[in-house]
Amino acid sequence: MRIGGLSPKGLSVVIPALNAAASLPATLAALGDAPAEVLVVDGGSTDGTAEAAKAARLLHAPRGRGGQLAAGIAAATGPWLLLLHADTHLAPGWAEAVRAAMADPGRAHYFRFALDDDSPQARRLERAVAWRCRSLGLPYGDQGLLIHRDLLAAIGGMRPLPLMEDVDLARRLGRARLAEIPVDAITSAARWRRDGYLRRSARNLTCLGLYYIGVPPGIIARIYSGRWRG
Repeated sequence: MRIGGLSPKGLSVVIPALNAAASLPATLAALGDAPAEVLVVDGGSTDGTAEAAKAARLLHAPRGRGGQLAAGIAAATGPWLLLLHADTHLAPGWAEAVRAAMADPGRAHYFRFALDDDSPQARRLERAVAWRCRSLGLPYGDQGLLIHRDLLAAIGGMRPLPLMEDVDLARRLGRARLAEIPVDAITSAARWRRDGYLRRSARNLTCLGLYYIGVPPGIIARIYSGRWRG
């Protein structure tokens, strides 16, 4: 919501979505009317994602988070971009914190990772992610990313990768051009509970390792989704 002059001006929020009808309403509700525009880029959903996105501007692009983000960025009008997952909602105070971060357009800014799960496993994962960001300069897309359009262009823009687009972007930015916003980005833990925290963490680390040794993102995407056979 807009609070006096604290609403971030010129902010376009870009949300790639795929079968996100269950989570997208909470994501959009947390944004309120603070952004200048919100774009939901659907990658071919077969559920009620289009209806859930009725409070935003709905676009369509081929499935693949990097390509969907690239399409949304191309259509966005604001100088500032907030790239946000459809199952992640920002905690109260995000708009004021983003406005403060906009004073530093030479860096990209990510939120603190949090899960909507009270389990000890969730807290351990949150601490591990905080260490990864602090020590390796490697925030993931489920933490959101605030970046000025000029900085994004300077590092080559958003590459239309089917997976690992967040790691690719963080690597091109480098640790010195990344800063934390002290507000939680709260991600649904449904997939972690479904797959198991250890199993999902191991799969994510495997995909990250494959990316770093040069395996094409298309193959990694197939492994990630369990479609590498056949």
